[in-house]
Amino acid sequence: MDNEEHILLQESDTIVTSVIEKYLERSKVGREKYGTTLDREDLDKIQWLVHLQEELMDATLYIEKIKKELENYKKKDKKDKNDSGCIIS
Repeated sequence: MDNEEHILLQESDTIVTSVIEKYLERSKVGREKYGTTLDREDLDKIQWLVHLQEELMDATLYIEKIKKELENYKKKDKKDKNDSGCIIS
């Protein structure tokens, strides 16, 4: 990324900037961890699709985890609202 592109990045939408920075960091980590980039040519299309499928399967697990946490929070919040602390006999 040259200086002009860097300036444009800084002046763009903060969300876009955040995502681009995350992509760049992920690319750096991937190069360090695997010693290669996505420009590699040792995988065929099926192998790339397997990688994608595995990543998407992980994503569904993360979604399920967060859903369960939100459901538990919602149940706890509802219970707390119903429990006013006042006991009527």
